Amino acid sequence: MSKANILAQKEEMVQDITKKFQDAAAVVVVDYRGLTVEQVTELRKQLRDSGIEMRVLKNTMLRRAAVAANLDGLDDVFKGPTAVAFSNEEVVAPAKIIAEFAKDAEALEIKGGVLEGKVASVEEINKIAKLPSRDGLLSMLLSVLQAPVRNTALAIKAVAEKKEEEEAA
Repeated sequence: MSKANILAQKEEMVQDITKKFQDAAAVVVVDYRGLTVEQVTELRKQLRDSGIEMRVLKNTMLRRAAVAANLDGLDDVFKGPTAVAFSNEEVVAPAKIIAEFAKDAEALEIKGGVLEGKVASVEEINKIAKLPSRDGLLSMLLSVLQAPVRNTALAIKAVAEKKEEEEAA
């Protein structure tokens, strides 16, 4: 393969990564050094089941893509073995899955990321990981919305039962 072809391939890859950065709701960057093949496979499976793509990419490609996507402050994150989890829909899910996985696999280290187009520190990623998932938040909202209806129904039932008791007496 000629040098021009190789450069064209690399440029295409940088453009692809740039688009992933721009389209992602959340990006979590991790150091996977020390994980076994089985652990990496399991982590990829958990992420894939939630619609999250995890890729191992060269740091130079990631740096160029971050600059092209106007994401300043990620240079320190792109050092050493780097894997990146891209989530287009969920902001919380990649951080939550990776943080949970890191509890058992201590070799997995979150290095930083991007949340809704803004560079995020490890601390911010860990805070996001502690939030309930989208489904959890929706179920909390649903229970809050149902509470007044449920309370009204219970009050009506209590009044109806009291009237029945009074009529029976």
